Amino acid sequence: MFRSTDRQTDPAAATASLAAEAALLEGRLSLLREAIDSVDARIDAVSETLRRLQRPATGPTEGRTPEATEERKSGTGPDRSQHGRA
Repeated sequence: MFRSTDRQTDPAAATASLAAEAALLEGRLSLLREAIDSVDARIDAVSETLRRLQRPATGPTEGRTPEATEERKSGTGPDRSQHGRA
């Protein structure tokens, strides 16, 4: 069986082509790594901002809602001592 002449390639040309493609892929990989690092930094910044926003400004609420905490502080809430008594 005869080989087609268009299928035969020069080993040096093939090597050069593969080396060029490898360099291109390494460049793309570098860009992707930089982009991933940038996204990671943004995720960390947003996560920290969310943690700060979720922290209570005046201390722990012991599982109470902010409204219940304010009522307790101001004394305007319902009288809990009478709650549940007949």
